[in-house]
Amino acid sequence: MPSVNFVFLHIELKKMKKVVVGLSGGVDSSVTAYLLKEQGYEVIGLFMKNWHDDSVTISDECPWLEDSNDALIVAEKLGIPFQTVDLSEQYKERIVDYMFHEYEKGRTPNPDVLCNREIKFDVFMKIALQLGADYVATGHYCRKGTIINQDGSETYQLLTGVDGNKDQSYFLCQLSQGQLAKTLFPIGELTKPEVRKIAAISNLITADKKDSQGLCFIGKVRLPDFLQQKLKPKKGVIVEVPSSLAHYQTNVPKFDSKKEELAYYAIKPTYHVEDGRVVGEHQGAHYFTKGQRKGLHVGGTKEPLFVIDTDVEDNIIYTGQGKSHPGLYRRTLFVSNEELHWVRTDLTLKADETMEVLARIRYRQPLQKATLYQTEAGLYVDFEEKQSAITEGQFVAWYLEDELIGSGVIS
Repeated sequence: MPSVNFVFLHIELKKMKKVVVGLSGGVDSSVTAYLLKEQGYEVIGLFMKNWHDDSVTISDECPWLEDSNDALIVAEKLGIPFQTVDLSEQYKERIVDYMFHEYEKGRTPNPDVLCNREIKFDVFMKIALQLGADYVATGHYCRKGTIINQDGSETYQLLTGVDGNKDQSYFLCQLSQGQLAKTLFPIGELTKPEVRKIAAISNLITADKKDSQGLCFIGKVRLPDFLQQKLKPKKGVIVEVPSSLAHYQTNVPKFDSKKEELAYYAIKPTYHVEDGRVVGEHQGAHYFTKGQRKGLHVGGTKEPLFVIDTDVEDNIIYTGQGKSHPGLYRRTLFVSNEELHWVRTDLTLKADETMEVLARIRYRQPLQKATLYQTEAGLYVDFEEKQSAITEGQFVAWYLEDELIGSGVIS
């Protein structure tokens, strides 16, 4: 008959959960693995190799080999198994090819959101589960909440990180209930300085390592160089549009319904060469995005020029002087049903229903008051105040207080 101590140990081992951590070679994922091991989980470190071509990266800001070595050193320090998985084929198909296609259409994709949806929480998660993992953990600054329903089932919440300056919930705005069920975010309750302090105390090699920047898993790139792999340069003109001719400034019609008004203000602005004057040339409208200032190389204006629209069919860039140019601002955007996603599926709106929310159209943007209007064709997001550079192809995410409940691709 086993002793009490043996029985207790047997129960503890039976309870131990296996977690696969996406070890990226950075401080956040390193501390994630450390915390989980301290909490008694069986931890496995997995490094994702998603990119091979260093020819388009700037210097060596994000070399995968160095990151892989750092991840291995951290795993050895923590005494956890470690391996590398090559997902470069899936990354090219799902992220890079999608990016080329979107830019070619004159839209601006968000590779970080796509990478989380398509790679980290799909391909990578499936590999982790095949390894027998109960959970996947990442070093994202966000939190997971759980609601116990009356029937005993669970609804998972995607909550903002405690560190408001580092909150990364926006990048996870396309996660599903099934993915959240299998995910842990151990550093969501911590601030970045606290994470670095834990890494330093634990003598992790990544404690003072700079955060990676640029495209997810590729690093800092010269975007035109990157896009020129498939989208060839094509000379066109840059047109400056005066403020008085900016969209929505003249001939605003009367509306018979709120839906008509929303549809009008959600329409992408349309400009013509005759609306302004030609002030320069560019090498391809598909290399530029709304709100962009750098790369125009046009001088002699009182205020800097900003891109207010791109026409990839006729290869024309339309610009306006100053960041307050009315052509930069819109109040309303539209998300088609095909590109609409609810994290909280139980809160999904039906046709003609509305909801007051907080929303953002880019990472780090302060949350803005907005109203959601669901129609048969899709969802309008109507902001209380006009927003700068609402960009087709980017993601809009909406929140109830500190919970991200849904998102979609801007049409």
